[in-house]
Amino acid sequence: MMSRSSELVIGLLWHSVNSDNLGVGALTASNIAIVEKLSEALGLRPRFLVIGWRDAGAAYISSDNVEVVDIRMRDLVRPSKLHAAVRRCDLVIDISAGDSFADIYGAKRIGSNLLGKLAVLLSKKPLLFGPQTIGPFNNRLAKSAAEFFIKRSDLVVSRDSLSSDYVAHLNLGEKFIEATDVAIRLPYDPASYSRNERVRIGLNVSGLLFNGGYTQNNMFNLKADYPTVVRRIIRELLEDESQPEIHLIGHVNAREMPVEDDHRICDALASEFPDTKLAPRFESPSDAKSYISSMDFFAGARMHACIAAFSSGVPVVPMAYSRKFEGLFGTLGYERTTDCRSETEEKIVAAVLSGYRNRKLLHEEVKQTLAIADRKLGIYEARIASFLEHVREKRQ
Repeated sequence: MMSRSSELVIGLLWHSVNSDNLGVGALTASNIAIVEKLSEALGLRPRFLVIGWRDAGAAYISSDNVEVVDIRMRDLVRPSKLHAAVRRCDLVIDISAGDSFADIYGAKRIGSNLLGKLAVLLSKKPLLFGPQTIGPFNNRLAKSAAEFFIKRSDLVVSRDSLSSDYVAHLNLGEKFIEATDVAIRLPYDPASYSRNERVRIGLNVSGLLFNGGYTQNNMFNLKADYPTVVRRIIRELLEDESQPEIHLIGHVNAREMPVEDDHRICDALASEFPDTKLAPRFESPSDAKSYISSMDFFAGARMHACIAAFSSGVPVVPMAYSRKFEGLFGTLGYERTTDCRSETEEKIVAAVLSGYRNRKLLHEEVKQTLAIADRKLGIYEARIASFLEHVREKRQ
């Protein structure tokens, strides 16, 4: 039986067990899996406080050692909620939902993100930045506040070289490392099917981009018209002489927020193109990854849908709407991203079609770069293990 000194409480700040965005859920499930594996090796018994926005959906991560602390705006400054939860923790891993430590999504999101970090600093608990995109910060005040918290954290982990370059001037020394996205470690059940069937193409369509962003007026400044690009990709693939089977796959299930809902758009496109197949609304990030793993080729505008493909060995062409895509995949040496912010309709469509027709080559590139991702995550895991050991020493 484990002693009291073997128990520890890990705060997972800005994670979620039921986010509509399965990418955020993938980060949570992956970090839990990583910490549990490390804890087992150290003879520790972790409990997790998952601290994040209140979401309406059913939890897809549930366990006796996982407790959820739902946050609303008013809870960010209430001592009885966020601050009380943080004080219960031995250390806090803050992942900023992967890409929310930036101001491209608006003042509300970055403001709440910073208030969460402030609660950890006030509690005097170790603040560890899990692998995430850092920046950009176009607002001077947001940039100054972000740098304040970066400097005062105990560990900062970027998931790409662009983020690393962004904080290089802060001279963080040994408390900074570059890893990659923890969703590479997301557990899943590898799909199997008869290879005599038609070639399977997974196309992830972003409801957010299809609707022009939250502002619905091309919020992300895409050069090409995204709905036109998607329709053209579908048409050209349907007309390809190989007669592939096209699966329309959502990765954000925002039933209560139509502007962001992928499945709603995929459903409409499946009706418009009846020769395509509509993937189901997935019950969990692992369910989505298991389905995606059955594809022979994948393209998509949700980064974690692309990571699900990549980490399960599926040739993939990411369709970027922010620098996080090129940052992540480019840092690993996977150079197949097409950038919807700067490239024309012709170039984006050509990149996807070329990726499909050269999918065997892409498959080899994925295998090579996955080995790099594994090594980078090993660096992150080693540093987390050292913090867990420190907690154990303090308890003894």
